[in-house]
Amino acid sequence: MAANAPQWTGDHNAFVDVLFAWYQLVGASHYDEQVTQLEHALQTAYQARQDGASKAEIVAALLHDVGHFLADEHQHRGDFLSRDLRHEEIGAQWLAQYFPPEVTEPVRLHVPAKRWLCTVDPAYWQALSDASKHSLKLQGGKMIPDEQAVFEAQDAWQTAVALRQRDDLGKQMNRKVPGLESYRDMVLQMLNTRA
Repeated sequence: MAANAPQWTGDHNAFVDVLFAWYQLVGASHYDEQVTQLEHALQTAYQARQDGASKAEIVAALLHDVGHFLADEHQHRGDFLSRDLRHEEIGAQWLAQYFPPEVTEPVRLHVPAKRWLCTVDPAYWQALSDASKHSLKLQGGKMIPDEQAVFEAQDAWQTAVALRQRDDLGKQMNRKVPGLESYRDMVLQMLNTRA
């Protein structure tokens, strides 16, 4: 796990300061996409905001790939696409220290949501980015019926599907969207429900 991941100090504002500074630093890397990981996070959160999503869904969209940062997965590591490090589980577990399930569960389920979408919508796979197509294979590919039933039994499965669809739209080069600071109040409000 990344040694420089933010740690709780008891002060909500200070934690968000450190979280956002960390996102700026580690988010400058790429995950084999046209955009940086920070640009991807901001575009995904903006898509949630444009969709009229709840605060929890917007914060989940902003933080959904934190597991990539925690696992130090990026294009400068030769093995980053050779195995599945389960970034969704790592990220959700870390976020659960600070945020409620309304934020963490869609994060935990956004990879199964991709598998589900590929299972129920044959055209969905065609629209995936190259990195997403590659990672899908490592993540288990399409779901078998039993896996699909287990996924659909999760309380947050539909929210996770919406997050996954926003995730797919958050990979556009040169797209201008609001920065991290525009999400400060939402992140603080969601922190206040947990920490």
